[in-house]
Amino acid sequence: MTRIEHDPLAVPALERPLHDEGPLFVPRPPHGIGDAVQLRVWVPDAWPLTHVALRTLVDAEITTAQLRAEEPVAGGRWWSTTVTTVNPVQPYRFALIGPGDAERGIPTYAWLTAAGIYPWDVGDTTDFRLVSHAPAPEWVDDAVVYQIFPDRFARSAAAPVDEQGRPAGELPAWALPMPWDTPAEEDGLRNGEQLYGGDLDGVIEHLDHIQSLGATVVYLTPVFPAGSAHRYDATTFDRVDSVLGGDAALVRLSQALHERGMRLMLDLTTNHTGVTHEWFIAAQADATSPEAGFYTFHEHPDRFRCWLGVPSLPSLDHSSAELSRRLLEGPDSVVGKYLAEPFAADGWRIDVAHMTGRNGTQDLAHDVARRIRATMAQMDAATGRSTWLLAEHNHDASGDLAGDGWHGTMNYTGFTRPLWAWLSDPAQELNWLGLPITIPHVPGWAAAHTLRDYTAQLSFPARKHSQNQLSSHDTPRTRSVVGERGKHLVALVAQATLPGVPTVFAGDELGLPGLNGEHARQPMPWRTIEQLEQGQPVDAPAGSVGAQVDPQILRALRELLALRAAHPALRRGGVQWLHASAEAIVYLRTHDLGSVLVHLARSAHPAIELDLAALPGITGSRMLDQRGGAHATARGATLTLGAEAAGATVHLLS
Repeated sequence: MTRIEHDPLAVPALERPLHDEGPLFVPRPPHGIGDAVQLRVWVPDAWPLTHVALRTLVDAEITTAQLRAEEPVAGGRWWSTTVTTVNPVQPYRFALIGPGDAERGIPTYAWLTAAGIYPWDVGDTTDFRLVSHAPAPEWVDDAVVYQIFPDRFARSAAAPVDEQGRPAGELPAWALPMPWDTPAEEDGLRNGEQLYGGDLDGVIEHLDHIQSLGATVVYLTPVFPAGSAHRYDATTFDRVDSVLGGDAALVRLSQALHERGMRLMLDLTTNHTGVTHEWFIAAQADATSPEAGFYTFHEHPDRFRCWLGVPSLPSLDHSSAELSRRLLEGPDSVVGKYLAEPFAADGWRIDVAHMTGRNGTQDLAHDVARRIRATMAQMDAATGRSTWLLAEHNHDASGDLAGDGWHGTMNYTGFTRPLWAWLSDPAQELNWLGLPITIPHVPGWAAAHTLRDYTAQLSFPARKHSQNQLSSHDTPRTRSVVGERGKHLVALVAQATLPGVPTVFAGDELGLPGLNGEHARQPMPWRTIEQLEQGQPVDAPAGSVGAQVDPQILRALRELLALRAAHPALRRGGVQWLHASAEAIVYLRTHDLGSVLVHLARSAHPAIELDLAALPGITGSRMLDQRGGAHATARGATLTLGAEAAGATVHLLS
C-alpha cells in the first residue's frame, strides 16, 4: 500500500485528492494584488465527493467559494475555481465534502492543506499560501549553488609561498601559515588561526571544475579583512581582504563568473562585527560617537553585548539609524556597494539572520530584512540585474519568511536534518544540535513527516528559494554523517530532486569526511582531483585529504544535477508525498510539462506498488536514473519499487 505511516488517514496516497502550489495545480501564481488566480484540485475516482470548497482568508476573515467539477477523465476529475488576491500573503485550503466510505476510511468531511488531508478541524499554520510580494529572481528557480570557504579552496598560481609550502608575504598577525596538504584542526580556535592561503584568483583558476558540477552560482563565505580565517569577525566592510587579492580580485572573479553565465553571492554579518572592526574601535574610543550607538554597552567601553557571549564578536544594535544608513540602506551602504559595479554581486547570504536585530524585548529582525530587500530592489532597478536575499537560519524559519524580507533560508530544518536523521550511520558519534546525544537514526516515515510538515508551514516560493545543503562550513560533512557510499548517493538524489536550491559545500562533491564545522573546512585536494580528471592513479598519502576522495560521488553529483537541469519538475514543480515507511520514501514532483517520481531507499524494503493511473493523464513511466541497490519495474501504469540495499530510482511519468 502506498501511504505515509502514522498519517491521519489509512487511504493510499494515490487515492486521495491532490493539490500543491506548483504549476500543475496553480497554473499562474500571483504577481501582485488584484490578480485572478486559478486553483485546481485533482480528485481520483476512488474518493467520492459531492463538493469541494475553497476557504481563504481575506483581511483575516474567512471567505468561501465552491469549486466547479470539470468533465471526468481517466482516473478522476479536476475541480477548479478562481480567487482574487487581496492581501500580500493570502492563506487558503480546501474542504472535501461527500458521502465518505467508512469501510475504506474515507471521511465525509476533511480539510486538504499543505500538510495533507485531515478529517478534523486544524489550525491555519499549514494552509497553502498565495504570495503577491515581489518574487525572488527567476534565475533562482534554476540555480545550483557552490559554497566556497575562500582560505581553503585554492591558492592561485601566483600566490607567494615559502620553502615549506606555506603562505608567504604580508600576512595578518593572527595567522598560522599552513602547508596546503596539512589537515585542518577540529578545534575551532585553532582552526580559525590556520591560514592556508586560498585566494579569489584561485577560485577563478578552478571555475571549470565548479561549472562541470552544474553549479550556476558561487557563494563565498566572508571576504572582508578579519581576525580569523573564517572572516566572520570583520575589521571593516569597506574593502576585500588583501590576503584574498583585494577589491581587484573580487572584481575579476565577478567578471569571470558573469562571462560564463554564472553568478556571485557574498556573505554579510549584519548581526555583529569583529572586536577590531573600525566601527567598534571608534565606539570604544568615544561614548558620544555615532558608532557607539551601533553597539549595546552595558558599561562603556569594556562591557558590551556580543554574539552568544563571544567577546570577539560585539553585536550590532539595529535601532541606530546611522548604522542602517551605513550598513543596509541605499546604494552607498555596504549592501548596496557590492551589488553595484564593479563588484556586481548577484545576492547576499546574511549570517546569523535569525538573531539579527533581536535583543531581549527588541525585535527588529523583520525590519532589517525589509531594509535589505528594499536596497536590493533599488539596486536591481539601477543595474538591470535581479538579486537573491538568503538568510542563515538554523531552526524553524517559518516566522521570518513573510515574503517581503528574506527570499529563503539555509534550510537545515526542512532538508538537512531530516535526511541526516534518516540516513545517519548508527555507529557515528557526531553531536546532534548541542544535545547530549549523537545524530539520531529515525525511520523514513519520521523524516518524511519533517520534510512535509515543516515545508507546509512555509509559502512555496520561500521553500523553492531556500537552499538544500547536505552540509556546510558549520556542520559535519555528509560522508561522516551517513558513513558509506550507498546512503550518500541517496542523499544526493534527494538534494537534486526535492524543492529548493541544491547547494554543494566545496569538497562535498568528493565525499570528503568532516566531524564538525571546523574539521569540514579542509583544503581542497587539487592534485587528487586532477589525477581523477586525467584518468591517472591517485597517489595521495594515506590519511591525507586526497586519499579520502570518492570518485563515484563526484560522478553521481554531476549526473544528478544534469538530470535536475533537464526536467522542469525538479526545478519548479510542486511536491506530493506518496509513501514513507521505515526504509523507503517516495514523492512526486508535479509539473504540467511532465511529473517526476522519486524513490529513495535507505536499505532493503518490501515492494511498493503504485497505480499511476490514479494520477491525471498518466499511463506509464520511464526510468531516468537508478542508483545503488534500488530497482523498479513498470507494467503499463503500474510501477513497482524495491531495494536490496541503499539506493534510489527516478522516473518520468507520461
